[in-house]
Amino acid sequence: MRFNFDIPEPSSKEALTPPPQSRSLTPPSQSRSPSSATPANEEVEWVPLQNHPIFSNDTAAHSSNDVPKKRNLMAWDGASRLYYWDINTQSLHRISLRFGEPEPTSVLAASPTKVMRADVELNFTVDRITINRHGSALLLEGSDGIRVMYLYGSTSSKDSAVICRTVSVGSDVYFNTNNAIRTLKVLWHPYSDTHLGILSSDSVFRLYDLSVALEQPEQEYYLQPVERGRSRNASSICPVDFSFGGDHLWDRFSVFILFSDGSVYILCPVVPFGSVYKWESVLEIYNDAQTFGLKASSSKAVSNANLAISWLEATFPDLAEQAAEGGNQLALKSHPYALFDSSVSLQGPLHKVYHGKEEDLSELKVSECEGRAVSFLYKAVSKDSVLVTAFSSGQLQIDALADEIQPVWTPGNQPRLSVNSQDRIIGVAMICETHSNELSVDHDIWLGHSPPLLKLGTVDLALPGKPESGSLISSFVDPLIPERIYSVHDGGVDSIVLHFLPFTNQKNGIDDDIRAPTVQSVLSTCQVESSVSALCGFVALSDSFGCSWIVGLTSGFECIVIGMESWNLLLPARIDKEKKFGNGNLEETGDATIISKELLTGPKVVIVPPTSQNPVAADSIEGRSTLHQYFKLFHENYVEYAHKVYFELKHHGPQLKKIIDDQHARLREAQQKLAKVEEKQEKLEKRIDHVIQTHDHLEEWLLNLKNLPGIHKKPLSKAEREFKMELDRFRGLELDALHTTIEAINGRIQRYSSSPQTKKPNQRRQIAGRRKGNAEDDEISHLKSSIAKLSIVNNENTKKVKLVDSALKNRESNL
Repeated sequence: MRFNFDIPEPSSKEALTPPPQSRSLTPPSQSRSPSSATPANEEVEWVPLQNHPIFSNDTAAHSSNDVPKKRNLMAWDGASRLYYWDINTQSLHRISLRFGEPEPTSVLAASPTKVMRADVELNFTVDRITINRHGSALLLEGSDGIRVMYLYGSTSSKDSAVICRTVSVGSDVYFNTNNAIRTLKVLWHPYSDTHLGILSSDSVFRLYDLSVALEQPEQEYYLQPVERGRSRNASSICPVDFSFGGDHLWDRFSVFILFSDGSVYILCPVVPFGSVYKWESVLEIYNDAQTFGLKASSSKAVSNANLAISWLEATFPDLAEQAAEGGNQLALKSHPYALFDSSVSLQGPLHKVYHGKEEDLSELKVSECEGRAVSFLYKAVSKDSVLVTAFSSGQLQIDALADEIQPVWTPGNQPRLSVNSQDRIIGVAMICETHSNELSVDHDIWLGHSPPLLKLGTVDLALPGKPESGSLISSFVDPLIPERIYSVHDGGVDSIVLHFLPFTNQKNGIDDDIRAPTVQSVLSTCQVESSVSALCGFVALSDSFGCSWIVGLTSGFECIVIGMESWNLLLPARIDKEKKFGNGNLEETGDATIISKELLTGPKVVIVPPTSQNPVAADSIEGRSTLHQYFKLFHENYVEYAHKVYFELKHHGPQLKKIIDDQHARLREAQQKLAKVEEKQEKLEKRIDHVIQTHDHLEEWLLNLKNLPGIHKKPLSKAEREFKMELDRFRGLELDALHTTIEAINGRIQRYSSSPQTKKPNQRRQIAGRRKGNAEDDEISHLKSSIAKLSIVNNENTKKVKLVDSALKNRESNL
């Protein structure tokens, strides 16, 4: 079955453009902040939050007794401002908070509050308020309307209230007179301050961009959880709730949708146009697709990875270029994009796997709880994605994704696109059918298989007095401890702590370390079984010092503040399995064998019989009958309960005495060990002092060694070492030889010049002697010139040697 739908093509640029005053959630520069609405002469008084005047009995007296079962009139901005919607005056109170004053566990609130009112009349009753991530806008949600109040406005001169601009969202789709479509869940998108996600009863998920259009959705996803050719019960395919994914891989681009039979489906990827994401987060999944998807052995996996890469590069145009250049941006802004020949697939229903067991492929296991699914919560805890599904029977099914989410498209299913005059996409609508995903044990990635669910536990809240329609249960996350979840229901508030997370703990399936979630009742609003008192508001607060509180608003509009412990919630349970109670004669038994559960629960509540409005005398017949009935009820409940307590204590007295004696023995043993530790403490302190003194002495010794001249000498470079070797060779060998040669030549010259010249007898001998004398004169002149040159070289070398020696001595003296 397919839905026929049309997205109107805008005839001009103004077709999907709201009035100028509704184009952005950013406060205008001319508008005044709400903080300026308080008169200067008005003094602020800080009182405990639970005693604030706005939570008085006068407000409860004028309130309507017909309180809806599902209502939350309180919201927190994550910092120091609490918002409360007054249904009587149709106004919003902004309460400034102080944490840890005067005691670390106290919460103070400013009085009077800042009063904010809508600039238009609200024609419906507000049942739920939520604030966006930056605290600039508040969502007012009711069964007959949806409004967004911008928290920056102008001050009214009438009563000093802040008049805030308030706009309607989706009134043409959900709240017109000719349409019976109901809104099932409305949420702010976690990565955008201007986008709202709405799941409606017509099985359509819509995204609205408040900065562009208030009535025309930006994206529409028509959900078809049943494959063509198959049939399922019509009541089991109705959507119930949804949640956006958290900050983990592809989860941030995912939408989790819960159906009434408890089945969970995933839409991935879904990205609001213009939303902002961290650069590291997008780069991580981009590199993962290129590293593992493109290198997969299956052609189908490679094709899916190529689609994911092309989608990332088109949605974030700067991604590929920055990744290639090694850029390091802070954030990336998404651009409008959709595949022209494929639609996003509806992955699911998610099947189950179990610890240490093979997956049962013969049967699709969706839910093991009774009743119909009523609410859903997604929570990213470190490396794990936790899913909490609440059922009308009062049970919670807690699962974790056993594998990572991958984007999946259905080829051939073309979406409808709406573009403006610049061919820019301004609207997308598509039919999301379930992907043909046969259960398989093939664990290869990027094959399009839906991630399985690993069961973490099933919690039975044991709600009293369940009506025929079942209980409405809401789940909230703790802002301080991700492993803690608050469950708000008809009977009060319960705290659920997760002790085992598969990927975060890295336990590799060891059964001894797998602990089931623990449940603790925090607040009980049902004191009598025959009456039900639901909470009209709930928020979880925390400060920067590790303290947390829960704030509840009862049906009588009374505020309750409870401090929550956090330091010892995740400590592992240390159980001495070798040691038994007592001396070994008494085995370990639970509280049920010591005292029965019937006695622990206390006496049954006495239901007082109805009486007439007119008072009766005690000595009259009616009065005696009434007193007799009262005494009978008292005897049946309290007297019998006292007899049971007496019998139980008398019967278990010896056993309790043995347990007490064993506890005293263990206490004495612990005291002896503490005494031994105290005796050793003095010795340990002396040893520590000695170690500190030795350390100081070694540090002083090290400083003295650093001050030695040889420590700071720097080694010569290669050129300096070669030049020094050459100088040493001249100084040790050649200079001495040159000095000897020069001295010998000088001696020969002196001897030759001092010897007399003999005359020759004849002319020939004179000529010969003259020629010989000329030759000798030439040789002598040559020797003289050589000696002069050698002496010059010698003088230069001597100067160089002296210069180098002086430089080396200066360096050594400086060091």
